[in-house]
Amino acid sequence: MRFVRTQRVSAVAKHVSSMGSKSSAKNEMELAEGKKQSMFAALQNFMRWIPTSRKDIIASEQRLLTLIKTPYQQEQINIGSGPPGSKLRWFRSTSSEPRFINTITFEKNSGAAAEAEVVEEEEVPTLVLVHGYGASQGFFFRNFDALATKFRVLAIDQLGWGASSRPDFTCKSTEETESWFIDSLEEWRKAKNLDNFILLGHSLGGYIAARYALKHPEHVKHLILVGPAGFSAESDRWIELKSTWKGVLANFIWESNVTPQAVIRGLGPFGPNLVRRYAGARFGTHASGTMLNEQESKLFSDYMFHTLAARASGELCLKYIFSLGAFARSPLLTSAPDWKVPTSFIYGVEDWMDFRGAEEARKRMNVPCEIIRVPQGGHFVMLDNAPGFDAAVTYACRNYLPGRSGFNLTGGISLV
Repeated sequence: MRFVRTQRVSAVAKHVSSMGSKSSAKNEMELAEGKKQSMFAALQNFMRWIPTSRKDIIASEQRLLTLIKTPYQQEQINIGSGPPGSKLRWFRSTSSEPRFINTITFEKNSGAAAEAEVVEEEEVPTLVLVHGYGASQGFFFRNFDALATKFRVLAIDQLGWGASSRPDFTCKSTEETESWFIDSLEEWRKAKNLDNFILLGHSLGGYIAARYALKHPEHVKHLILVGPAGFSAESDRWIELKSTWKGVLANFIWESNVTPQAVIRGLGPFGPNLVRRYAGARFGTHASGTMLNEQESKLFSDYMFHTLAARASGELCLKYIFSLGAFARSPLLTSAPDWKVPTSFIYGVEDWMDFRGAEEARKRMNVPCEIIRVPQGGHFVMLDNAPGFDAAVTYACRNYLPGRSGFNLTGGISLV
């Protein structure tokens, strides 16, 4: 009986020991799996790492604007949740959350230049600056002081860009996409109670400014298009290129709406260094004109990163407005006969945007039109040759400034 009892005790002990071993092994497996999942989650977080927010963008904007001497006011202008009378909420979003346009205002600084005249406030022309693709209002930081001696300057971040609201981009057509920007700009104009202003747009901003002026010509007294996109359709050469395997691949990527900003976000903590290197090369060692100095480069690249790495919104417009090669799906040339606003085109001499598109548009326009070319300037002529750009803008607006006959083009700036 004792032997049997001993056997039973031994069997129970072995069973308990076996269960303990299995339990321990199971715990170890669970722990290993937990570590594996934790490492995978960490990798995902690493790849999705976006150290920015609207607060960070505004902070980087304020740091950049410490380079500016002219006092300014920064505002978030409420434009509502969507166009009045429309069921669309910028555009298919069901959210009724109000949207905001980040706005910087520089009142005319009469004391900033010795030659400035005392002008009644109602005579001071208002100049509205609209940035291009992948940019924001801070790209005009080298121009604010000079332009503020002649104008009341308002620079905005378009809806979905910079420190403005970034709603879900749900547009599905060229028409909807254009309306996203045009209607939000119009709601901003209403909120700011602006009228009879000069509208300047750069690159994509030039396309939007032109479309806005076509829809609301009564509010714009002069249009300035700086290296504007959208004045040419696909050429035969591009159509032929798109038929090659390289063209097919490039077109697939374009139509998939893979943006440069997505690449920067995907690089996680390596993104800031990539932007610094790009800014240092494009606006430094390979600048078309005057290079950014060390302080400018540091503040500007930091600002660029935060505006580019933020939540995707307006950047997703690209494939709906343009085809591969930045050719407009709805070229502005076809609308040139309908132009109602006097227009000045400004191009850097080294701009990859072809000024001959503006020449062709001028032939079809029934309003005054001029084309100004600025030396030592590429597509970002306002940064490459800030004094030349400022002089070109002043010349384009000479009919609205005191001493109208005293404005001449100098420094190699020319009319085409």
